[in-house]
Formats: sequence, structure tokens, C-alpha cells
Amino acid sequence: MRKVWVAAGAALAAGLGFVMLLVVGVYVVAGDLAGGASGGGAKTLAKGTVPAAYQQLVQTWGNKCKAINPALLAAQIYQESKWRTDAVSHADARGIAQFIPTTWAAYGIDGDGDGDRDVWDPKDAIPSAASYDCHLANYVKDVPGDVTNNMLAAYNSGPYRVIDAGGIPALTETRNYVRNIRALEKSFAAPTTRVDPTEQAAGAIAYAQKKLGTPYLWGGNGTADQGGRFDCSGLTKAAYESVGIELPRVANDQYNAGPHPARDELLPGDLVFFSDDLTNSRAIRHVGIYVGGGYMIDAPRTGAVIRFDPIDTPDYFGATRVTEDGAKALPTTV
Repeated sequence: MRKVWVAAGAALAAGLGFVMLLVVGVYVVAGDLAGGASGGGAKTLAKGTVPAAYQQLVQTWGNKCKAINPALLAAQIYQESKWRTDAVSHADARGIAQFIPTTWAAYGIDGDGDGDRDVWDPKDAIPSAASYDCHLANYVKDVPGDVTNNMLAAYNSGPYRVIDAGGIPALTETRNYVRNIRALEKSFAAPTTRVDPTEQAAGAIAYAQKKLGTPYLWGGNGTADQGGRFDCSGLTKAAYESVGIELPRVANDQYNAGPHPARDELLPGDLVFFSDDLTNSRAIRHVGIYVGGGYMIDAPRTGAVIRFDPIDTPDYFGATRVTEDGAKALPTTV
């Protein structure tokens, strides 16, 4: 539950006047900033996107060859397992990097130099994923098209299929795999320039504003049988669903639905996140919708109502500018 930092009444009085202007004004801001470069391709990881235990591994091994970068490697691991070290797929792919036994036997490496190759140990599995990516990139380097896309396709469906197809095979699973990781790459990379705004932000704010004063409900999705009540991530999910963007149900998964603007680059409609562990996005426990002026609309806790709250608190983690591509790329299962 989120701490109470100021009286809800004071925030409400301060905020109601400017939110209506922001709902319209966000479109003007979007127009003024349109055409700015995105943060794709950055070599530095965005703050907290990779669990602290794995950040240095991903940063180091993500630069093993030109076909990969740390953000791409992070996106791939997240797509494969959501950082779960005990993940097992229906195809018996194992561990954080989801190697099947035969592939691990051939390409698994002793990443930490302790004398064994353990598919369940991230210190072996993450370096092995990077090493295998680079091996595949070299294998398909003469195939037409983007070498990184072809490398990812080879990781998913095998290099021979990529070579035979002359690029990404016409397999729905493989094409989705490549598209999703390239979209997620932007959410793991620290932006090097201002992040483009999204037009759907205004609609999401408008939806959330209509819910002001609604009592909080843990697990609430706003359904009729729940009396139209929400918890924090239920509100943000419903707000963006109202403008055609489907977000995951859990706040820490919503964090990966787009790139991450800095605090001084926030725009109305950005999702803002809070955590007791500022090094790990998987520990996020609260989310709200930024409306400007240092305030958000959020469903804070049991016993409270949906209201305006300040974002500049000790547990502020960061923000996400939700995009359609980013939301679609998020894995639904592991």
C-alpha cells in the first residue's frame, strides 16, 4: 500500500482546475514534440529495468557483439522468462534464458568461471544467451535483412529456417518474437533524447478523472459486481484500455509498456511508479497516471478513494510513456 503524503482534499482542490486543461493540452504538447528521436538502440540500461542482481551481467554481456546491446539482451531475457530462474516451458526450455537441453549442451558456457555450466544459474545462463545470440548473428550474417532481427528469428525457430526463408520465416510465433523483443528493447534502454509523446494519454487521463472519489478495492477492475471500484493497477489498466491499449494487470509489468522519460520530461498520461526497492522494477508496488504539476491520479490504498497525490516522494521509482507497440510486446505467460 502507498504511504499517505498529503491530505487528499488539498490535492483535489489544487488539481481539479488544471486537469481539464491538461487533457486538452497534452495533444498540443504531443504536436510540439512530434518528430523527436526515440531512445531505441541505446547502450545503457534504463534505471531499475533489470533486477540489480543481473544488471551488471546484462550490461557486460550485452556488448559482446555488434548485433546485440544490453537493452536488447534484457528485453530477450524478459520475454523468455520475466527474470524467473525456475521457468520451464512446454517445450522443456529451462531457466532464465529458456534453453532447451540440447541447445544448452552445445552452446551453454561457464559464464562465472566456477567450473560448471548450470542452465539454472543466471551467471551462466545470461552470458550463454548473449554468446549464443552472437553465434547465431554470425551464422546468419549473409541472410538479407537486419542481422539482429534475423538473429532473434534464429534464436526462436533455428538458423536453418532463417537461411531457407532468406530472412524471418513466415511463422507467426517467430515474427511475434522478433517484433516483441525489438519493441521491448525501447523500454529497457535509457533514452538518449526526449521520448515521443502519445495521443492516447489524454483519453487515459479523462477516464481516470471520471473515477475521482471512487472507493479503493484491492484487486478491483471497475466491474459492476465490484461496484465500479479499482486498485492502483486496475485503474491504470482500465484507463488505457478505454483508449484501445491493453496493459497487463500487475503494476511491475506495466512498467515495461514503453520507454522511460526522466522526471523533468514527464508529460500528462505517463504512468508513474513507486517501490521500496529503487533498484528493481520487479519490486514495484504502486502506479498512478501523471496529470502534471507534480501530481497523479491514483487509487492509493484500502480506506481511501481515487484522488490526486504528489509523485515526488521517497518511494518514486520512475515513469513509463505507454505505447501501443510496447504494450502489445509484453509477455502474457512464462
